[in-house]
Amino acid sequence: HVQLVESGGGSVQTGGSLKLSCVASGYTNDNYCMAWFRQFPGQAREAIATVDSRGRPTSYVDSVKGRFTISRAGNTLYLQMNSLKPQDTALYYCAAGTEKRGWLCAVSAGTAGFAYWGQGTQVTVS
Repeated sequence: HVQLVESGGGSVQTGGSLKLSCVASGYTNDNYCMAWFRQFPGQAREAIATVDSRGRPTSYVDSVKGRFTISRAGNTLYLQMNSLKPQDTALYYCAAGTEKRGWLCAVSAGTAGFAYWGQGTQVTVS
């Protein structure tokens, strides 16, 4: 029943910054892991950053480590994107999944366990 809506995408020059937001609604009392994914043209979605239900960033893929920062506050998930590169050009999605035993809130989990998805927001770096 969770609904997610992303915003903040756009076009930026190489080396620039963007901040993506994802507003969540319809939460139950469940604890949620949240994540940012991105999808390059013709490819599958890739998890790039995760934050657990306690607000702790739990993982980043190597390609964004040191440049992107995931955070959550209230009902909003954020992704601060710095030092952007053309290869960061992609459709970015936020996602949420109920934390359960046996499921790791980390980019290594891939799409498995993330039941709720935003509509995507385009980021273009040139």
